[in-house]
Amino acid sequence: MFGTVGTYQSGLGSIGKHYRRRMAEATPVFETAVGGHRVLRTFGFVDIGGFTAYANAEGDDRAVEQLSEFRTIVRGVGSATGVRIAKWLGDGAMLVGLEPVSLVSAVMDIMRRMRNAELDLSVHAGVAQGLTILFEGDDHIGSTVNLAARLADEAGPWQIYAPTDTLPGLAKSDAPIGQLAVPGFPDPIDVADLSRVEALIRTWNL
Repeated sequence: MFGTVGTYQSGLGSIGKHYRRRMAEATPVFETAVGGHRVLRTFGFVDIGGFTAYANAEGDDRAVEQLSEFRTIVRGVGSATGVRIAKWLGDGAMLVGLEPVSLVSAVMDIMRRMRNAELDLSVHAGVAQGLTILFEGDDHIGSTVNLAARLADEAGPWQIYAPTDTLPGLAKSDAPIGQLAVPGFPDPIDVADLSRVEALIRTWNL
């Protein structure tokens, strides 16, 4: 479809603008029979790798310093991008956004700032988009949330795992890593490592 890397990135930039505009204009809401309604959201889980082992080796005070810096970075990225911190999860964070491009860009920015801060620990992440139940106004329930969390568990240091259909064009990039058996899901899922295509994601987010 695209002849060279340059034209591919240019095409993604133009498609990305159209995609984000369409997502902003149409965010479906579906009523449910369980006291909530279904909304289309993108979820990201960002976790510090090896935190418990680090705390055991270096002591709680040093571990808390690392965690504090991580949370400061996540807060700064969230306020700058509009991606919301849904909740803190000990040595990780659950993020929620309206569409994938902004959330993936936020996760990449978190990783970039973590590297620049030269912290002792790495992070890894999982991302997924889909309809979930917004329960009692502030809690999201559904398989999409579970998938993002499970993909984060499977990702290695500095990796961002997501289904290959999270963004159009990923299947034709260097991101796909193949099918992955994800705990709790009956069928293998086609997964991409978005950290492999950071330049393309930046183009999407123009």
